[in-house]
Amino acid sequence: MNCFYHPADPAVGICKYCQRGLCSDCAAMADDVLACKNRHEEETHKLEKLTARSLFQSERVGSVYMRNATFYGLVGAAFAGFGLWQLKWLGLQAALFIALGMFLLYAAIANYLEGRKYK
Repeated sequence: MNCFYHPADPAVGICKYCQRGLCSDCAAMADDVLACKNRHEEETHKLEKLTARSLFQSERVGSVYMRNATFYGLVGAAFAGFGLWQLKWLGLQAALFIALGMFLLYAAIANYLEGRKYK
């Protein structure tokens, strides 16, 4: 591969922003990656910053799913347990508590499985 700006010179790398081959005269380091000198250095810096932020956010997302799974599991177990405890006295209302508890337990399982994707 040759340099995009100097076709006679061999490329030493590729610009992170525009994906063009760069020779040693045209290449500039921007946050440990190559960029077109005096052309794409600022854009490359923004891309690296965005990538770092995305990685940080994806780690936080996994912990949020796990926290939600714990909350839904505890509340769902409490509702289902209360419904089962009151089943012979409340009848239809107890069945509603049991159904709500089962729905929350389902939400807990769904959040747990989704949170595992981000680990």
